[in-house]
Amino acid sequence: MTAEDYNDCVKLYADGLYRFMLKSTRQVEDARDLVQSSFEKLWEHRTEVKAATSKSYLFTIAYHKMIDLNRKNSRMEFRESLPDKMEESPGTTPRLKEVLEKALSRLSDRQRSLVLLKDYEGYSYEEIAEITGLNTTQVKVTLHRARLILKGWLVSVENVL
Repeated sequence: MTAEDYNDCVKLYADGLYRFMLKSTRQVEDARDLVQSSFEKLWEHRTEVKAATSKSYLFTIAYHKMIDLNRKNSRMEFRESLPDKMEESPGTTPRLKEVLEKALSRLSDRQRSLVLLKDYEGYSYEEIAEITGLNTTQVKVTLHRARLILKGWLVSVENVL
């Protein structure tokens, strides 16, 4: 990968990677740090990574860094929770965003990551398996179970109103 390929990679994938990390971590600063460290790692290994596989490489690195961060944070005790400072996306009502965030928060970290990779980022089952280190069957089963949880929560009137 050349420096030009790297710059193209930043232009093409930075927003999507940030969006995935923000949805996964629900913390603006953590998402920024994970994206930056993923691009740093890509730069360090640019001679080994082909331009065609750079997107998958980035998302794989970010996913594993997010898992490490979640493990680290689960060992820490937070004295107070920070407010969520996610910005509103145009065309989305604040209430709909809040309902979707609550629904996603009911999922485990793995389920939430798989739903975000498949439904938000548009990866195929095979690509998700490569990124997460799971096999394709595990990805399909976990996604199916996650979607059942989401459906059960979203169709309940008292949760949406």
